[in-house]
Amino acid sequence: MSQQNYRQTPPPGYGQQTSSLAVISLISGIASYFIIPLIGAIAAIITGNIAMKEIRESAGQYTGESMARWGMILGWINIGLSVVGLCIAVLAIAGVLTLPFCFMPFANMDFMH
Repeated sequence: MSQQNYRQTPPPGYGQQTSSLAVISLISGIASYFIIPLIGAIAAIITGNIAMKEIRESAGQYTGESMARWGMILGWINIGLSVVGLCIAVLAIAGVLTLPFCFMPFANMDFMH
């Protein structure tokens, strides 16, 4: 007997399900901007990739491809912004880049003397 890969289709009337990983990816991508900056972005990218693979292999049983995609997009944008912010912070600490007065309001107290 040869082993064949049979894809199970949902029973009639059952309908399609949204992938839980796609929902987690989108929620992590949104949360990465407000609650858990870098960890949420990484979680959004990982769960988004796993959800996309799960949706492709489900033969129509799972939906949520756009949620997984947007979770990954939000995660990558957050990582990009984090890298830019880290570069600016390193340059400011090294003294190469001076930040405007509004970023450091009490750094120069000479105007009060």
